[in-house]
Amino acid sequence: MPTSFFTLFSIKDLVDILLVATLLFYLYRTMKDSGSLDIFVGVLAFVVAWVVMYKIMDMRLIGTIMDKFIDIGLFIMVILFQDEIKRFLTGLGSRRGLKFIEKLFKSKTKVDGAKKWIMPVVYSCMNMSKTKTGALIVIQQDIPLTDYERTGDIINADINSRLIENIFFKNSPLHDGALIIAGNKIMSAGCILPVSHDTSIPRYLGLRHRSAKGIAQATDAIAVVVSEETGRISYAHKGELHMNLSSTDLEHALAALVEND
Repeated sequence: MPTSFFTLFSIKDLVDILLVATLLFYLYRTMKDSGSLDIFVGVLAFVVAWVVMYKIMDMRLIGTIMDKFIDIGLFIMVILFQDEIKRFLTGLGSRRGLKFIEKLFKSKTKVDGAKKWIMPVVYSCMNMSKTKTGALIVIQQDIPLTDYERTGDIINADINSRLIENIFFKNSPLHDGALIIAGNKIMSAGCILPVSHDTSIPRYLGLRHRSAKGIAQATDAIAVVVSEETGRISYAHKGELHMNLSSTDLEHALAALVEND
């Protein structure tokens, strides 16, 4: 009696398929956030072609050549995507994987405490928008920003709107860099951030917007930008840039991000 497909297909096979699908999904999302989606699609197409030609159609000559490319390509991929791999492993090792459990035990007091930075940030951005004072404010989430804090001047002060506005005042020595907020403290100012090379960013946007998207691609931080040219407010999170916000829009967006954290 011939063996049916369902007899051969076991729970182990289902788990195997789900694990591969999950891995591909996270790779896709990581590459999309970093602006490397085209490379990811190209590599995936090459792997699919290799499997079809070598494993299914048994084309040994072309399959052997592609097999050598696969072996060498693994090391090349590690070199090319070292930042993305570092981000993926950092996120995997952070507390994001325990968020669901944390939400079950997180008290309302802790949630309210996490919101303390929202209104000072919103008020300062609103005032700086009116005077067209350029600003870049980065709020740490799960992934630590210690390495970026060290590129600037350590402040470690309580958060208030006047201090933020003074830091970004045009004659201030720290106004060109980024301000980093972590744990309800202004940790550092004048910080240097990675710049995004995503070609989808409009050309008229300057270094602040590109740095905001860069840090949002490298970490899970929230980066708020006030344009020096137009006074418009934007923010970047998870590799996406949200532009032309009012102060009310910014407040609602930041509150929603905190609630979902």
